[in-house]
Order: sequence, then structure tokens, then C-alpha cells
Amino acid sequence: MTATAARELKEETGLVVDPSGLKVAGIIHGGWGVEAPNGFLTVVFVAHRWDGDPVNAEPNKHAQVAWHPVDTVPVEFVSTTRTALVNYLTGGPMVTTEGF
Repeated sequence: MTATAARELKEETGLVVDPSGLKVAGIIHGGWGVEAPNGFLTVVFVAHRWDGDPVNAEPNKHAQVAWHPVDTVPVEFVSTTRTALVNYLTGGPMVTTEGF
């Protein structure tokens, strides 16, 4: 699973991470989704080391790719992923559900 996450990160942002350095930050179990109308499961990873500078390599999927301080996670963010990230940063629950 971490190899897939590392590959997706590179494809979407240009950032390169070692899959063994990824840590699960949260799991989202949602009851709906744009690409999954019958529900979805998303695993959110955190990396503390990477190579490269971020680019928006898939502008049809993302409005932007940008660095932000950890204490100011943007509100204009996919809500479920934002919740998982904020929970990770504040020691909140690792698993969230939305739409159930």
C-alpha cells in the first residue's frame, strides 16, 4: 500500500518519498464520494522526508499544490482529508466516518 501511495504522490505532485518512510496518519470511511457514489475508504499518509519541489502535475484533479504551516491547514481543502490531517496533528481519532 505504501508503494502505491508513494507512486501517486510522485504522479500528482512530483515529490519523491521512500515508501518505507510513510506512516498512516488517518483512515477515512465515507458514505459517498465523487468517484465512489457507494462509499469509499481513503488512507492518509504522512512523510517527514521527501525529495523535490511540489508541482501541480494533475491540474484537472487539484486546484493547487502548496506548502502550509501545520498550525494553519487551509479550510479550502477536501473536507474529509482535512479532518484526517488535523486529527493527526492534534492527536485526534485516526479513523473518521462521514455520511454514515
